Amino acid sequence: MEREVHIIDGWHIDNDCIIIDLPADFNMKANLAYLKRNKNECMFEVENETVTRVIVVGENRHLVRLNVNEQNQMIVRFVNGFKTSKPDGANVAAYIREWFDLDRDLTPFYKMAKADQLLKEPVQNFSGLRVIGVPDLFEALCWGILGQQINLAFAYTLKRQFVEKYGDFIEWSGRKYWIFPSHKQIAQLTPDDMAQIKMTRRKSEFIIGIAQLMASGELSKEKLLGLGSLKEAEKSLIKIRGIGPWTANYLLMRCLRFTSAFPIDDVGLHNSIKRLTSGEKKPSKEELLALSAKWAPWQAYATFYLWRVNY
Repeated sequence: MEREVHIIDGWHIDNDCIIIDLPADFNMKANLAYLKRNKNECMFEVENETVTRVIVVGENRHLVRLNVNEQNQMIVRFVNGFKTSKPDGANVAAYIREWFDLDRDLTPFYKMAKADQLLKEPVQNFSGLRVIGVPDLFEALCWGILGQQINLAFAYTLKRQFVEKYGDFIEWSGRKYWIFPSHKQIAQLTPDDMAQIKMTRRKSEFIIGIAQLMASGELSKEKLLGLGSLKEAEKSLIKIRGIGPWTANYLLMRCLRFTSAFPIDDVGLHNSIKRLTSGEKKPSKEELLALSAKWAPWQAYATFYLWRVNY
């Protein structure tokens, strides 16, 4: 029986697998190293160079496993018995392309970074790394708020508590694969409802407030992107209770995909710069602004590569 193959914009369906053509400079091992940076991650699993996670498309929840073959193609297999349709295949492929930022031409970034005294070592060591995104706006905002003013390990612990308390899951082969809680569900809660999660009451208030804004339609990814510029989107975000410049730029970088987003107050960024320069003090704001100007319009990628130095 002849295999049915649908060719659509850099990906196709072949025997219920989605096959995504990858950029020549994509390096799966470099990206897996980022995905494996904390064993407490609950939104996906990485094992034997294969990623397993749930991708939600409308009312459908697809448990997928993805890896890269020798032809530099990402193979996406549906493991919960779903027969791939072209519309859902397109949406799953689009999610993965956004997650790994596959449609970005990084040639200008690499040209700039290889000539930069601070970036040349990270881009040489971690070449092929992409800014791994958080495509869902509510998940990205929650992750940004959970991570405020605490270390990364504790932030992962809080996320797991939050997801396992309010999220749903698909169980397969004796394991649970989690689905992030919806803003509609969280909008119905009070801070007292969230008291069992070891976050501050203020963070609970922030997350519930954001969920309510999204449930009412006042806040959406489409509206933020529709503002047309990083500055306008940043202004809109920092008007929201609980979102300051760091959280706003984290969201602009990892969800809204502005390459010039720059979380200037990020401690991990400061530590990386200290490490690479053998400095004793964290860089001053003036020094950071000077570096940022040299990296334009690739500040987000510069930051992501510098973060990679720390783990």
